[in-house]
Formats: sequence, structure tokens, C-alpha cells
Amino acid sequence: MENSEGVKIESTVVTEEPLISALDIALFVVIITVAYFWYFKRDKQSSSSEKKPYTIQPSSLSSIEQTSNSSFIKKLKSTGRSLVVFYGSQTGTAEEFAGRIAKEGARYKMKGMVADPEECDMADLVEMKEIQKSLAIFCIATYGEGDPTDNAMDFYEWLQNGDADLEGLNYAVFGLGNKTYEHYNEIAFYIDQRLEELGATRVHEIGLGDDDANIEDDFVSWKEKLWESVCSHYGIEETGEESNIRQYKLVDCSEVLPERIFSGEISRLKSYENQRFPFDVKNPYLSKIAVNRELHKSGDRSCMHIEFDIDGSKMRYDTGDHVAVYPKNSSELVDKIGELLNADLDAVFSLLNTDEESSKKHPFPCPCTYRTALTYYLDITSNPRTHIMKELIEYASDPKDQEKLKLMASSTPEGKKEFHEWILRDNRNIVHILEDLPSVKPDLDHLCELLPRLQCRYYSISSSPKVYPKSIHITAVLVNYTTPTNRVNKGVATNLLAQLIPTNDELPQPTIPIYIRRSQFRLPPKSQTPIIMIGPGTGLAPFRGFIQERDYARKEGREIGEMVLYFGCRKKDEDFIYENELQEYVANGTLTKLHLAFSRDQPEKKYVTHLLEQNADELWNIIGEKSGHLYVCGDARSMAKDVHSIIVKVVMEKGQMTNSQALNYVKKMEQQKRYSADVWS
Repeated sequence: MENSEGVKIESTVVTEEPLISALDIALFVVIITVAYFWYFKRDKQSSSSEKKPYTIQPSSLSSIEQTSNSSFIKKLKSTGRSLVVFYGSQTGTAEEFAGRIAKEGARYKMKGMVADPEECDMADLVEMKEIQKSLAIFCIATYGEGDPTDNAMDFYEWLQNGDADLEGLNYAVFGLGNKTYEHYNEIAFYIDQRLEELGATRVHEIGLGDDDANIEDDFVSWKEKLWESVCSHYGIEETGEESNIRQYKLVDCSEVLPERIFSGEISRLKSYENQRFPFDVKNPYLSKIAVNRELHKSGDRSCMHIEFDIDGSKMRYDTGDHVAVYPKNSSELVDKIGELLNADLDAVFSLLNTDEESSKKHPFPCPCTYRTALTYYLDITSNPRTHIMKELIEYASDPKDQEKLKLMASSTPEGKKEFHEWILRDNRNIVHILEDLPSVKPDLDHLCELLPRLQCRYYSISSSPKVYPKSIHITAVLVNYTTPTNRVNKGVATNLLAQLIPTNDELPQPTIPIYIRRSQFRLPPKSQTPIIMIGPGTGLAPFRGFIQERDYARKEGREIGEMVLYFGCRKKDEDFIYENELQEYVANGTLTKLHLAFSRDQPEKKYVTHLLEQNADELWNIIGEKSGHLYVCGDARSMAKDVHSIIVKVVMEKGQMTNSQALNYVKKMEQQKRYSADVWS
């Protein structure tokens, strides 16, 4: 338009007519006015969109509901509450514990609410003192190498970098960790100490939950003492009222249109039909299974090599990262629950939070069918916690069943013993409980409220993006075992993966939702740096990617450092996975040395730890004299601990150091990322 207007002006100059007519001026004013309003309206909308907190709700909500106020103080004040329980949760356990504490607050005249620190302005903690008899409780998990959970990261950094005056804030902390890991409950310890440094008052000593033992017992014991301290601190008494108040109410959704019903999506309706980048924990990518082959040569166990197709997804990964796989429960177990409770699994329902102020409107994506909830959203294979036993009591019609549930729900020594033996030792899940206590018939909607969310499973990626940019490889052992009650329990994810076998090109390929989780388990920046890799069994997985990446560099003509691999399995002829690949890397010089331990190929057990002890000179040469890197992947409970002890011993002997000096040396290696562990318990 401006160009045609320019031509017009040139024409009027030639004919010596007025340059701009009244009509031109009027049109120009109209155009400028329209452009002005259009531009600033668009800019305002864009700015508003950028500043609006990003929260994913599991169902379609009004814009007012979606833009929830991040000030938890305002919510506390407006609803007459004095207790807020924050959670830092990676798997859902901390969130569950937070909900139980907030619920119990009513017994102590403290109306509570649960809050996600990621969705709150944590600077508002300075205003907690304005609320009479207020209390902030933090249920905080530590994962990885002493890292905060994703949703607690901002709060953790705020504590690190800020110097807020928290005088008048009353608090307590419960940590969720695992003693098999070096950085046991590190984040909980830090938050507990940092809050005190900033002037807050600790109402009760920190609680430490150990997931390697019995974290439920740890939590219940701490919680009971917590309320004793709370009563003493505030001068209040327990009301004695202990009723099972429902957090969610049942909504009949039989009239909801089919296109508005969730069918397994994690958060966004129809997200698997309309995939949108970027892909993450709330928006996984529906990946095709490109390859699924058996790695074991014989024997009664199975180890799968699986390749996920990510071509066209824009997903990128680095060597050493993890891939999260979203499983689903077996239809056999789901149908069994419907049968035991005489329920219509195809009925469409929703669970709506009775607390209108809560940012969490539903426990999982709603509306959906009971079958969908039990298949995709709820964990029906793990051992239920004691609070579920407590909630099931009212549904038991047989006095014997009722008494058994009451005992297991109690915190008495007898109750803890019974819970440990009948639930944990015998490995009963909710299906087994309903089978073995036949008079217990809970309402299915209440059961759906009680059961924890089904969590994704993480696997070390066993490929390098330099070699396989369009696929992600994993190495997974099929989990099947017989319980003391002669039931066969099956791993939720691995048994699903075992069924996803690619077909010929004419048929649709099987798919599964995945996303990539970043890791600190990385190769040295310089390809010349020598490395030692210790990975028995499927601990080999990330090292397969490491070796691929170094082999790629070698083929490009770059110099690569020594690569020494320690690998162990039961029998060479049964479970020596990737044998041909590894031997080829040895032959072409990429893999400098391959130390093998086959534990059951001789009368005396032989493990990689035995080989490490025998090769002390080689270890010290690389990690001591050449400042190389050492990596460990596999079992945290015994193998990783044994390796750590051996490394300290080698440093003492070969480096001529005292025990404390050797420990400090290894600690420094860890701080410099020269000693890295990717382990699990």
C-alpha cells in the first residue's frame, strides 16, 4: 500500500497537482489509527501470554482457573488457613506425604493446604508471620547426585542466592532419600539449615526417609512426633477427631462428549493425536519401536535391546542421558479389580478437588473411564502405604478383615511388624489385598483417589547421537519374579516393552510415550582424556554410547584417549550382552582394554570388583598419574559402594596417602566430575 501510495505521489508531481488531497489525509489518519490499535493490542496480548504462569491442568478449565494466583499467602488468608505443606517430588511420594500432613492438620485446629513451590512465589514466606499460629512444612526429595527435584529447583536456587529475613516463619522439614546413594537427603538437610540461617524457627527436627529401607515407617514415625511438637509449640490440643475425609468428590461424566474424554494422555487432551514440540515430562513423544531384539543367548532370563524412533521429533539427546518411558498396567490386573469390586470399568467419571482453592483440580487427567485411570494413571502394582490400609477399614464387612487392616494402619510395634510382613515381605499390591481380604469392597472412585500415580520409568541411553541421531537405544532386563504367596509379579514397563515387537512396513508400528531427561553423566570434554568404565550387567548401557562416541571421533581422525571397560555377567555363553560389538571395538583400537568377569563360569564367584583389586596399578595410572575419569553404572546398594571402597584403597596404596587424604582425593575427583556414578537401587 505504501508503494502504491508512493507511485500516486510521483504522478501528482508530474501533473503539478496538490501533493496530498483531503481524502489522502483522511485515509492516512484512518490507516495510522487502525495500525496503532492493532499493534498495541497484539503486543499486550503477547506480553500477557509470556508472563502468564505456565500450568498444565488435566482438563479444560476457564482462563480464570488456569491463571491461578501464585501467592499462597493470599490463599491462606482468604480461606482462614494456617498450615501450608510444600513438596519437592520427582516420583509423587513427597506430594503424597504432603497431602497426608495437610489433611491431618484439621485434627490439630490447623486447616492446611498443599502447595507446589514451582507454582508459588516463595518470597512470600517472609509474610507467614502475619498469619497467627502459622506453620510451613517441607516434604523434599533428593535425587541423582544430590539434586533437587525439578519442581523444587527454583526454590532451592532462591534459598542459595537470596538473603530474605524469615524471622517469624515456623517450619519443619521431612526429607525423602535413599541411603545407598552418597548424597543422602542432601537437599532436605540444606533447606532445613538454610531456613534457620535466614531466621526461621524450627518447630520439629528434620525427618529423614530412607527409600532403601521403609520410607513409610520413617514418615509415620516422624509425623507422629511432629504433631507432638506442634501441640507443644503452639499450646494446642488434638481434637481427637480422626475421620477419613475425601479430598475429591465423584462427578458423573456419562454425558460428556467422547472427544472430551481422556484416553491415556499425560496432561493435554488428544496430545498423542496432535504432537507438539517440545516434549517433556508433561508432554511425552509417542515414539515408534524401531527395533526390539533379545540380547541373551540362552537361559531363562531376558534382556532386550530396544530402539525408539525419534526421526522428525526434533528431540535431541546427549551421550549419557536418560530416556523416560511411560508404561501402562496389564489389562489382566485392571480387569481383576473390576471383577473384585463388581464395577463397570467403562463408566466415565471425574474426581474434582473439594478444596476450591487448590491448584490441583484432579488427581489425574479427567474425565476418563475407570479402565483408563487404572491402566494409565494409577499405580496398582506397588505395595500400598499404611494410609491406604486405614482408608480401607470402613469398607471391610468381615470383622477379621477390619481388625487386620486396623492393625496394619496403626503405628504400634505389632502393627508395623504385620505391615512389613504381610505387605512388604510378601509383596502384595492392591489387587492381592482385595483378593486376600474378600470382604473389603471399596468404592472404585475412592480407590482411584487413594492409589498413587503411575510413574514413568527411566533408562540409561545406550547409544550416541553422533552415530544414531534419529534413534534412542536402551538395554532393559525383563522383570518377572515369584512372591512368597506364589504370585508372579511383572515389571510394568519391561513387560509392556517385551510385547512391542515391530512388524513389517505395511502394518502400523507399536508405539510408546517417551521423553529425554538430561544427565550429568558425561564424557570428558577432551577426547584424549583416558577413562575407566565399570558397568556389570545392564550397567554397560551408557558405556555403549561412550564407546560409540569415541569410535566416531577416531574415525574422524581425532586422537582418543585410553578406554578401559570392566564388564561382568553370570555366564559368558548366556548373558554376555553386545559381545560382538565390544570385541570389534577392541580389535579396531577404540576400546583399549576389556576386563571381563563371569561370576558363574567357575566354582568361585568372580565379579568386576575382584578384577579392580587385581588391576590397582592400571587404575592409579589412569586416575592418578594421567588425571583420567572414572565412571560407575549399575547397582548402588553393593556394587557401587564396593567400587568406591576399592578406589579409595588404591589411592591410599599407590598414591601413598593416608585414609583421610585418599577420601579427600576421591571427593575432589567427584567434585571435578572425574568420578561419576549413574546408579540405582
